[in-house]
Amino acid sequence: MENTFRPVDASRISISELMLPSHSNFSGKIHGGYILRLLDQIAFACASKHSKMYCVTASVDTVDFLAPIEVGELVTMKASVNFVGNTSMVVGIRVEAENIQTGVTKHCNSSYFTMVAKDDNGKSVQVPGLIINDKAEVKRFLNAVKRNKMKKDRKIEFHHQDFSLDNYIADLEGYKVQIELPND
Repeated sequence: MENTFRPVDASRISISELMLPSHSNFSGKIHGGYILRLLDQIAFACASKHSKMYCVTASVDTVDFLAPIEVGELVTMKASVNFVGNTSMVVGIRVEAENIQTGVTKHCNSSYFTMVAKDDNGKSVQVPGLIINDKAEVKRFLNAVKRNKMKKDRKIEFHHQDFSLDNYIADLEGYKVQIELPND
């Protein structure tokens, strides 16, 4: 792929859906799994629109459920590409629910999906760069860089061949955990 760049706005997507009783859980709130399904769909659409390729979900880095969604509310999801790597993109999604009778809107969820572009043979392919043209987009890009670095550092720290529990046991003091390891 040629070295192209596309603006964030070119792949920004918004969808709205009325929440029905069939989407609810046993407590009468909208089931988190249903919201996750919608999040995955909009992340796919946003990443595919940016890359002009089929995309798959590589990871879901954050899903913060901030407020419950009620049956009868209009849910709007807004997605944008916040970061691009070589073959991957981080799609940020904001979920809002509106009471259609009162007009009151609440922020219900924020999520970050890492999507990877694939060719027709399922091979990962390069994605276009990102043109960011406002301070909020710069902040989102930097936030994604920081999340990626923390994720890599954590993986290195806890999957390294020299990892030793002895270096961490004291860190567990004050947590609601009881350690009962067998003697080796």
